[in-house]
Amino acid sequence: MDVKIYYEDTDCGGVVYYANYLKYFERARTEYLLAQGISVAELQQQGIYFLVTHAEVFYRSAAHYGETLHVETVASASRKTAVTFSHTIREATSQRLIVEGSATLVTIDAKGKVIKRPPQLQAMFQ
Repeated sequence: MDVKIYYEDTDCGGVVYYANYLKYFERARTEYLLAQGISVAELQQQGIYFLVTHAEVFYRSAAHYGETLHVETVASASRKTAVTFSHTIREATSQRLIVEGSATLVTIDAKGKVIKRPPQLQAMFQ
């Protein structure tokens, strides 16, 4: 997934604000699931939600206003109730490494109780 960096993404020095990388991770996870035929909106209609329980971000170099970033996402670990996604962000043209990180998400019901993933998600993360 590509992300174009706009002024709103940056601090006063034109460098991407550090917390925005978590937003880029979130967007990339949604796109990853869509590419696998899984709609987060449809899961929510079924009362199935994801909750981030752990996130890590390792900043390798600064990204700047006007650049385009490429976010690569893979499901790197899976348990019955949780999945960890690994993310790598590079500047699209130079392939300069910007950020590496991961996020672990559990599956919950509408009441916030941790549940096993439904069958369509279990098969995807085997």
